[in-house]
Amino acid sequence: MQSLPGCVSKGDMAYLTEHILLRHRDVPGIKTIDVYMAHGGYQALDKALNTLQPAQVTEMVKASGLRGRGGASFPTGLKWSFIPKDAPTTYVVVNADESEPGTFKDREIIEGNPHQLLEGTALCAYAIGACVAYIYGRGEFRTLFVDLQRAIDEAYQAGWLGQNIRGSNFSLDIHLHLGAGAYICGEETALLESLEGKLGMPRARPPFPTQYGLYGKPTVVNNVETLANVPPIVLHGPEWYRQFGTEQSPGVKIFCLSGCINRPGNYELSLGIPLRVLIEECGGGAPEGRAIKAILPSGASSHLLPGYNPELPLDYESLQAAGAPLGSASFIVLDETVDIPWAIAKVTHFFKHESCGKCTPCREGTYWLEDVYRRLLNGRAWPGDVELLLSIAEQMNGNCFCALGEFALCPVRSSIEHLRAEYEAHVPQGSR
Repeated sequence: MQSLPGCVSKGDMAYLTEHILLRHRDVPGIKTIDVYMAHGGYQALDKALNTLQPAQVTEMVKASGLRGRGGASFPTGLKWSFIPKDAPTTYVVVNADESEPGTFKDREIIEGNPHQLLEGTALCAYAIGACVAYIYGRGEFRTLFVDLQRAIDEAYQAGWLGQNIRGSNFSLDIHLHLGAGAYICGEETALLESLEGKLGMPRARPPFPTQYGLYGKPTVVNNVETLANVPPIVLHGPEWYRQFGTEQSPGVKIFCLSGCINRPGNYELSLGIPLRVLIEECGGGAPEGRAIKAILPSGASSHLLPGYNPELPLDYESLQAAGAPLGSASFIVLDETVDIPWAIAKVTHFFKHESCGKCTPCREGTYWLEDVYRRLLNGRAWPGDVELLLSIAEQMNGNCFCALGEFALCPVRSSIEHLRAEYEAHVPQGSR
């Protein structure tokens, strides 16, 4: 990856000079293996196979501070280290079931820079001793996966996949699998159930996938964006990677920007940049210069951030302190024209529709949340309906089998907490 960027400083912040993950924007044709290799592709895998032990690859990823980019933000190298050293069979599963409303970063990596994903997958497999990997994509990625299979075929033909890769003792086969469009399969254990041919419903944890994963074997499940970070880390070293971002949140992140914004899209930025860089410099602000009323910073499953703080640093710690975890960094902007209960009702409908129905709190709770929102928006609200929404949310809180039910509560509770007046405006005076 000879042309991978350094950074330039503006004040105390590092900005990218070129893309690290979305390299197709700088290098036309990099989705083909010839162009990818001409720009340093597969050099990291070659380095690992010839000069590094598997444990050293894991330690490099640990030292880089890379966290999972799928939403949970768990330290990537630490997850890899949980794989038992004496396990005879292990697997790598790539989570490409990108179904969160407002999230579309993984799709662009797969479309434009697929070999970096494949190389990252191979490096992960080498680190944990896996010889088989699966890429699980959302059902709507059918056409996209045709091109991804073409990239896999190129990698086999060039000797970067298959038996005894480049004369080494390392072998790896990568298989593609499409789901059926179920949001719940983005949850790693539901994904594994689906991959095994079962109904896509979450498993009880513990045991976690690194101990009991695919087919009962130790498995690393990583997001597409996470693995795309691995080749440059291994090639250039963790210190190089840490020049981006902050001490606690190192590296780069793809921010998905949508909603009431002039230039929606994916923006790859150094972690820690101020919110104004994303909203104003990248997104061009809200249409017609309108004021921003609120932001959902991690898609539909986000806590709502009221107002607009242009200097808020976009890193894991700062967002958490502000009351809304960064998650997948899928920023949905709501300007002053948006009715907040209407927007959150849309989100609630999504979670109700996507609930797998396994547990009662989520299945029934999302149903009744949507029922109350329907009353609010149709002018049939009762005086206690705002409190009823909070009561339903409280009964769901901490009682759902997986995170989906908990995600459904975040926008409801936070929007009422910060913008309750908009809810009260939907309750007719003197209504029953």
